[in-house]
Amino acid sequence: MALRRLLLIAAALAAATAPAAAFYLPGLAPVNFCEAGKEKPECKSGIELFVNRLDSVESVLPYEYTAFDFCQAEGKKRPSENLGQVLFGERIEPSPYRFTFNKKETCKSVCTKTYDTTKPEDKQKLDFLKKSMLLNYQHHWIVDNMPVTWCYDVEDGQRFCNPGFPIGCYITEDGRPKDACVINSEFHEKDTFYIFNHVDIKIYYHVVENEALGARLVAAKLEPKSYKHTHPDNPDCSGVPMDISNKASGEVKIAYTYSVTFHEEKNIRWASRWDYILESMPHTHIQWFSIMNSLVIVLFLSGMVAMIMLRTLHKDIARYNQMDSTEDAQEEFGWKLVHGDIFRPPRKGMLLSVFLGSGTQILIMTFVTLFFACLGFLSPANRGALMTCAVVLWVLLGTPAGYVAARFYKSFGGEKWKTNVLLTSFLCPGIVFADFFIMNLILWGEGSSAAIPFGTLVAILALWFCISVPLTFIGAYFGFKKNAIEHPVRTNQIPRQIPEQSFYTKPLPGIIMGGILPFGCIFIQLFFILNSIWSHQMYYMFGFLFLVFIILVITCSEATILLCYFHLCAEDYHWQWRSFLTSGFTAVYFLIYAIHYFFSKLQITGTASTILYFGYTMIMVLIFFLFTGTIGFFACFWFVTKIYSVVKVD
Repeated sequence: MALRRLLLIAAALAAATAPAAAFYLPGLAPVNFCEAGKEKPECKSGIELFVNRLDSVESVLPYEYTAFDFCQAEGKKRPSENLGQVLFGERIEPSPYRFTFNKKETCKSVCTKTYDTTKPEDKQKLDFLKKSMLLNYQHHWIVDNMPVTWCYDVEDGQRFCNPGFPIGCYITEDGRPKDACVINSEFHEKDTFYIFNHVDIKIYYHVVENEALGARLVAAKLEPKSYKHTHPDNPDCSGVPMDISNKASGEVKIAYTYSVTFHEEKNIRWASRWDYILESMPHTHIQWFSIMNSLVIVLFLSGMVAMIMLRTLHKDIARYNQMDSTEDAQEEFGWKLVHGDIFRPPRKGMLLSVFLGSGTQILIMTFVTLFFACLGFLSPANRGALMTCAVVLWVLLGTPAGYVAARFYKSFGGEKWKTNVLLTSFLCPGIVFADFFIMNLILWGEGSSAAIPFGTLVAILALWFCISVPLTFIGAYFGFKKNAIEHPVRTNQIPRQIPEQSFYTKPLPGIIMGGILPFGCIFIQLFFILNSIWSHQMYYMFGFLFLVFIILVITCSEATILLCYFHLCAEDYHWQWRSFLTSGFTAVYFLIYAIHYFFSKLQITGTASTILYFGYTMIMVLIFFLFTGTIGFFACFWFVTKIYSVVKVD
């Protein structure tokens, strides 16, 4: 597991002396805590609790903690977020909950909120709170850069640790408990909301071997509870739960309290403190066998394809090269016949070259991001790092995009180089940005925390226009400056007529068939990725994902080469667009799977959430289309160049 490797590295570093802190991965240096009165420069007693945005599996719209009328931290500075956190809608803020290491607190009051339902402003706040409970919105709290989890038993004796806990829950008009209301039999009043206004927090720590350094926190768990505090100024955390009737009128008082206890945990080291969360994730254990099974099948198919191709091609080349007489030459058949047309420029060569440029940019970006993720630099502990890394890489990879687009456009005989470089810079990124901007407008309208602030939008545009576009122009300059790609055979002046094709060698059936095999090797990982995006589960299996990425590249290449060979044998030489679309069609299967996932796995409600789901899915589908299509084209280009360079042509 990549994350475990990372944390072992961090553990080894943690054992080093203080000056070695320079070697820690960003944001992953351990913090030492000690009891009040024993503080030192390397050891502090105060523990801060931070709050993140609240989200729900029933809505795509996350909200900031301050959007709700909870207890606020007065005058505390908000920690700065990186680009990835802002793009993912994370909004980390200080909270009024503060603890002192190893100091037990029981039923400590935080604040009391009073709502007068006759006042429109108070009624609006209370209604927003009710709506969020109805949609099962979840708090996400952070202590020492680690999620505060709510652990509970699920089926088969498994224990699931959720890195969030609900605001409250609802009992329907027919008395059916929704979501978290099943945990307490006292939640039984019909058409009533129960708010979790008290939390029992348990913080686990591990004493460092060198005791002079103090202790490190290894887990933070809580249990949400509901109490109707009769004396909010002097709460005792007992009695009936805090209920808010849906038809409540008059004054409603909600007192927020907490208890905290500290427990020494000798078995969990700081280096492996995330393991208990990751190991409890649903489906993690079930899917290992499925993933391995998928990899074995794909590798077996790849081996079969490679063997058939090599054997058949070897015989073809040997046969063609043994033909000495003109009589034999007249009886030529198969792919050698189209040697005079194989490198004929495709229709819409401009668009194809632009797609290839953007696809190359995405391909390199994906490879480098996954490589860093495998090394552990982009773990869940390093918040927003994955997205930041991807965006920065995309911006810096403008040069290869411009170079590839210009090189192929020139080889297709194109002369409008200015149009080519402008389209490479603006077409695909422009479509993605336009979709993203429309989604952002919807989020703004809904007041969601996922709405990108105006300043960040300007920063993204500045990265695009001031860094990516100039780099694309530089790449295009070098691409056009180089001589056109030399082909192993000359192109005839008069195009050869393509004979009548059978059903399976026609373009559409081949393209539809070509996407099945690559999709087959990714759909299990796709389930995990969609879960991490829409069901707010952590994704950490980057080692497997990198392996699946490599297998996807191999499968796309081999499926495209195989179909390309069949079409050349049928004397159809229009391979350029077909090779791009054959593996690019995997994106259509991705879209179909995303639609199936939406209706079968998600409980998303509301028009805005549905539009957002499909809007963001379309961005992913376009990126995946360019990525897989480019792999297919390059594989086919290499294959065609290779076979026509080894066969003798008169």
